[in-house]
Amino acid sequence: MNAAILAIFSLSCFFVSYLFYSKFLAKKIFKLDSDIVTPAHEFKDGIDYVPTNKYVLFGHHFTSIAGAAPIVGPAIAVIWGWLPALLWVVFGTIFLGAVHDFGCLVISAKNKGHSIGDLTGKVIGKRARALFLTIIFFLTWIVIAVFAYIIATLFTQFPTTVLPVNIQIIIAVTIGIIIYKSRFGILIPSIVALVVLYVFIYLGMYVPISLPAFVGSQVESWVVLLFVYAFIASVLPVWLLLQPRDFINSQQLLVGLGIMYLGLFIVHPPMVAPAINLEVEGGLPWFPFLFITIACGAISGFHGLVGSGTTSKQLNSLKDARMIGFGSMLGEGSLGLMSVIASTAGFATLAAWESHYSSWSAAGSMDAKMGAFVNGGAYFLKEGLMLPDGFGATLIAVIVISFAATTLDTSTRIQRYITSELGEIYNIKILANRYVAAAIAAFTPLILIFGGEGLSWKRLWPIFGATNQMLAGLSLLVLTVYLYRKGRNILFTLIPLIFLIIMTSTAMILSLKDYIKSGNWVLSVLSMLLLAFSAWIILEAITVVRNLKKEDKSKTNTSGKLKPGIFYKR
Repeated sequence: MNAAILAIFSLSCFFVSYLFYSKFLAKKIFKLDSDIVTPAHEFKDGIDYVPTNKYVLFGHHFTSIAGAAPIVGPAIAVIWGWLPALLWVVFGTIFLGAVHDFGCLVISAKNKGHSIGDLTGKVIGKRARALFLTIIFFLTWIVIAVFAYIIATLFTQFPTTVLPVNIQIIIAVTIGIIIYKSRFGILIPSIVALVVLYVFIYLGMYVPISLPAFVGSQVESWVVLLFVYAFIASVLPVWLLLQPRDFINSQQLLVGLGIMYLGLFIVHPPMVAPAINLEVEGGLPWFPFLFITIACGAISGFHGLVGSGTTSKQLNSLKDARMIGFGSMLGEGSLGLMSVIASTAGFATLAAWESHYSSWSAAGSMDAKMGAFVNGGAYFLKEGLMLPDGFGATLIAVIVISFAATTLDTSTRIQRYITSELGEIYNIKILANRYVAAAIAAFTPLILIFGGEGLSWKRLWPIFGATNQMLAGLSLLVLTVYLYRKGRNILFTLIPLIFLIIMTSTAMILSLKDYIKSGNWVLSVLSMLLLAFSAWIILEAITVVRNLKKEDKSKTNTSGKLKPGIFYKR
């Protein structure tokens, strides 16, 4: 099968879904109304609530959700064959991920910018809110640790990326000051910034930087510095670093993805990997683990946290939510699609692919996951666009690190919000202080990185994938109950909800058996807690729906006309 034909088919599906399906959801299901005053205007404070140009906000949201996960997941899932991975990325993105992201952004923007966890209390109940926020806290805790580990590993593996990635921070702060202090337009400064960044990517090839191992290994030293950076980034105003860096990164990713796809179309290589390869040595069963391994490339609970945690507080008009929520997820699906193709058609021969994916353990390391994408993408750039090997590999590695860094920034800020909300619930006033909350968010993940068995990638990723997908299912549950209360069609969120809850619960139960068998009590206890919390929230939701049905039946009996449940005016 020709890889270019598969790419054209998949990208066409994304395009058609945006033209028609997103418009249907916007008009009939979520009912966008540009007259509604968004939280960015209602609570404007110049720090978190900032009305933002939709293209700039698209850049922030897109890069915040498009971290390393949509690359890592597909790059390992192709071990079961490229066909199941590609189908899940394409149709999961359209019918699950984009609906989830769009919906979370809209209901947050319609309800004062509250996070999806906070909205659980209003849609389902106070107990459910506390449980949901606890699950979110655990997920974000894991996300911060995972992405710090990814960045630290890549800095060590590709020292040529250290200079351009860190120069990007200086460029972003400069752009932020220029735009928000002088009110200069965003386009020209961002283009100049992108050109400067590419110059430093080229220079980075000749100036590799390695960090002295002042805390254990070099990776561990990078982790500590990254947590310090995350703390600082999470308390700065969003306009100073987060927004401009994310906008530059969005351009970088669009350009990077564009030239990778261009190289792919020129080379149009065959998919050398098998279409279906369900028997994997030492591997997990493809069902249900395919749907957990590819998380962010199809649907991700973390996206709902970004949409309702930071993006909804910057939305200038509710009409912008369609492009930002639905459109950004299609962009992430395109990244996941490239990961599938680069990790299969990026190999010269079937023998080379089989050597790389000879067993689950061989393909499961961080180096193998990232190497398949970076080297495959570099192959397209070299053969299609005649770019040098070193430049292509450094360019792609910088893209991966940059997006992992924006996810680290955003997740730390979100964790700061969640910590404060938990402080409100349990009346712990000190947590309202943003510096205290930020310190808890940025530094407690050190427990996961250094605690117990020590630094371990494989110890973090499985629980991250399962928790991430379970949170997406619970977010869809909140959306479904919300739509039911509003008297709207719930099938477009209910069907994805049922599918995802079954997949994630089954995968987590199977994983729990392995954790207990191997004596990994940290992950065993965490898995049991998450399963129990999720079941509790679902029971709470069922109770709410039953009560609503009774209320509606009572209204029908007294007035002869059924009235939908009432939620917010919006």
